Amino acid sequence: MSTLNFPSGRSYDLACLGRLAVDLYAQQFGAKLEDARSMAKYLGGSSGNLAFGVARLGLRSAMIARVGDEQMGRFLTQTLEAEGCNTSQVQIDPERLTALVLLGLKDRDTFPLLFVRENCADMAVDAALIDEAFIAQCRALAITGTHLSTPTTRKASQTALDYAAQHGVVRVLDIDYRPVLWGLTSRGAGENRYVADAHVTQQLQEMLPHFDLLVGTEEEFFIAGGVSGDLIASLKAVRALTKATLVVKRGALGCCVIEGDIPAHIDDATTYRGERVEVLNVLGAGDAFLSGLMATLLQGKDWAESTKIANACGAIVVSRHACSAAMPTPTELAHWFSGSRNPKVDADQQLAHLHRVTTARPQWDELCVMAFDHRSQFYDMAREAEAMAPTLPTSCGSLPPEGEQSSLGRPGGRLDSRIPALKKLLVQAAAQVETSRQMQGQTGVLIDGGDYGRDALASATGRGWWVGRPVELPGSRPLRFDGTRSIGSALINWPTEQVVKCLVHYHPDDHFAMRLEQEQKVLELWEATRASGNELLLEIILPKALSIAGQEDAAVLRAVKRFYNIGVKPEWWKLAPMSAAGWHSLAVLVEERDPHCRGAVILGLNQPIPHLVDSFRNATNPIVKGFMVGRSLWMDESLAWLRGEMDDATFVSRVAANYTVLVDAWRNRRSMVRAVA
Repeated sequence: MSTLNFPSGRSYDLACLGRLAVDLYAQQFGAKLEDARSMAKYLGGSSGNLAFGVARLGLRSAMIARVGDEQMGRFLTQTLEAEGCNTSQVQIDPERLTALVLLGLKDRDTFPLLFVRENCADMAVDAALIDEAFIAQCRALAITGTHLSTPTTRKASQTALDYAAQHGVVRVLDIDYRPVLWGLTSRGAGENRYVADAHVTQQLQEMLPHFDLLVGTEEEFFIAGGVSGDLIASLKAVRALTKATLVVKRGALGCCVIEGDIPAHIDDATTYRGERVEVLNVLGAGDAFLSGLMATLLQGKDWAESTKIANACGAIVVSRHACSAAMPTPTELAHWFSGSRNPKVDADQQLAHLHRVTTARPQWDELCVMAFDHRSQFYDMAREAEAMAPTLPTSCGSLPPEGEQSSLGRPGGRLDSRIPALKKLLVQAAAQVETSRQMQGQTGVLIDGGDYGRDALASATGRGWWVGRPVELPGSRPLRFDGTRSIGSALINWPTEQVVKCLVHYHPDDHFAMRLEQEQKVLELWEATRASGNELLLEIILPKALSIAGQEDAAVLRAVKRFYNIGVKPEWWKLAPMSAAGWHSLAVLVEERDPHCRGAVILGLNQPIPHLVDSFRNATNPIVKGFMVGRSLWMDESLAWLRGEMDDATFVSRVAANYTVLVDAWRNRRSMVRAVA
């Protein structure tokens, strides 16, 4: 066991004081930072990464820092909160901007790094706002060495350390030496990890007696001890100032833990071996290591177990693009130590899948979705409405018939051009029912992103709703994507919260050429969503020519199984109503193949509302999360609106009433079953 004495009965396991920034990582591997053309945005900063990583491993972390009163500051606090980290002690700076870090990945040894931290918010953390009562509720406090580099941050760190000492909180220093942040290099030399400097050594050594645990690389102990190139001499200099436990990180060699006297040679220290993996991005490995170490120590594990987890966390993160977002979950670590993982980390598909499905994500225990992603149907309604109003002015144009263009949705005639406004009214109807039926966390919409639905989609995105968006070319069989031959390129421009919905007219007994072509398209989409981060909803509709009455459920289940067999694991399945036995069989299949699947939703197929209500009685299995219904809710009303027979308010009210009937029926489906029984 470790000699660290963590108090019990506290509200928080670990509070982290220090750097909290936005990381912008170049997406072009092998390019100089100057040549990067796009960047991915992540939470960053050593202390922010630590708070995030510990929370991801299931502990109660808290962040003590400062961010700007702007979008990037809100991004950081929201990201921490989503992971379960307390942000009540993150100060909001009304004048300074949130810190930024830009990173390139030139090769496995070259990571150009640019810190944009001129007078940034986290370096202005106010000591007067450090809350003693909050720190008293923590078991451990971790501080970054960067926050010992200026009078302002040093005062805040000292204040927090004094409170921690008074209340028996274990104090941890992540030396985190960045010469550029101490003003020792040019601003563009952020990747430089070591510059000897007597002043820095003095500043660090003045603070070392205040800590119970010191963690750093060999170079970081050089600066702490003040003896460049001589690790043992530096460690002895540190030991002369503090009785703290020392953890020396040695990369692939693992780490050494020194609780007492410094040995004559570093290899004589208690050593815990590391993991050898292919490195993509070495930055963040130390933060991942410390996250695993602290999370495991705080659970009462010994050094052997804690360093094993720490080394695994570091190994996993260096094989991925990001730092915070790359942190593993407990489920990933279980797979890592299962004996069945792929030695080549980036080729381990199960590890990648677990990383995707076991990290924090919005919960959708029930889902009531109004679908109006239809394109050809709205166009046909516009034509019908126009034909039924011959005395109105002549149309200025119209869309060509379906099949004569690559993408529907370019408004043409006078009535056709009203469809975008119609779809925005459908968003209003959904919002009305969300309020009247208190559906927060249950409301969803399915909207196309073309000319018809673009405005409605934008207004629905960001409300906290489930938002789906189609990619299939309407009516295509074999499957084709709407408006693009490169679905991966198209998804680059999608917000992450939008779920990719793909309808495929598929039957497991299709001619093999048709079946294989469709499966290859779905595989292409599956891989694209894995790269983009969007969830995937796969909708399966059996072609009428191959459907046999009474055997539909069995055919759908075979189709689902086939997609699992080829490696497709969508977050959602959208399927026609099935019998209770069919839903049970689906639940068994999903549990066997992908227990992290979100579940299934029921599609409408333009069936009358009473028919859909009746079908809900069979859908009491927990695998069925809700419904996604479209034309049944709004088709007649939309035609009337397009013909000028219904005003906006009446249209919204009637569609909302239809939607409410389905919402109530879904919520009452179990009582309907009991009533029938």
